[in-house]
Amino acid sequence: MTTHTATHKPSNRFAQYWTLTKPRVTQLAVFCAVIGMFLATDGMPDWRVVVAATVGIWLLAGAAFAVNCLAEREIDARMARTARRAVATGELSVSETMLYSAIIGGAGMWILYALVNPLTMWLTFVTFVGYAVIYTMILKPATPQNIVIGGLSGAMPPALGWAAVANDVPMQAWLLVLIIFVWTPPHFWALAMYRRDDYARSGLPMLPVTHGLPFTQFHVLLYTIALAATTLLPFAVHMSGLIYLASAVVLNAVFLHHAWKIYRHYTDLIARKAFTWSIIYLSLLFAALLVDHYFKF
Repeated sequence: MTTHTATHKPSNRFAQYWTLTKPRVTQLAVFCAVIGMFLATDGMPDWRVVVAATVGIWLLAGAAFAVNCLAEREIDARMARTARRAVATGELSVSETMLYSAIIGGAGMWILYALVNPLTMWLTFVTFVGYAVIYTMILKPATPQNIVIGGLSGAMPPALGWAAVANDVPMQAWLLVLIIFVWTPPHFWALAMYRRDDYARSGLPMLPVTHGLPFTQFHVLLYTIALAATTLLPFAVHMSGLIYLASAVVLNAVFLHHAWKIYRHYTDLIARKAFTWSIIYLSLLFAALLVDHYFKF
């Protein structure tokens, strides 16, 4: 799950370390994981497992984002949005960042293994490697399709949460992963379009830079249409009921409206609004899944 917000210069050492974990992005990822925990059982999940899994997944996600900041420190220094990150400015050294990531990542793995189950630990660790290494270090600098190919690691939180409670990852959990996977490109490309000058300076091969705005606008529309279809799958397989269906239809209508405006009447303001809506959209969609799960009709 790759959401991006402006980075402000932290005022103290604690805040610098906290910012390394990209807390706003982590919150959305952990929220989706927690929804997966509740959907994994017909009743209420064991609160001790929920708390332990939430903390463990949060710590490993934070460790992955810290490695991401470290790997991209030179790129971040060239971008206005990220130039004030503590690693980019050198206020946090490479060794300090690596130690911090190792400590919180190791703590997260221990919590998941000892207090949840080994399956969740290994799935979360694989997700960590997928994001911090495969996406950040290999795919992102190599191809404008980086966010599509590497999106799987960011889409994993619902599966991690489901595994924590059920010690299994059934088809229903992978449907939730698929929703986030398809959501990621239009979400990220909306940001990349209005930040295209920043990305041009960064040297990263982002789609609006390598293929231009019209090409990216069209693909945002295509992926949003695909997303609207994908979000109907939980209802189609009787995983969810009418509350979720009605919510998905309304939320998708708004998202499609944003995507159409991007395609036909592009401005940076329209792209910025679409990016903001994409975050609200995913939060509300998963909240609707939870409400429908307990009040299905």
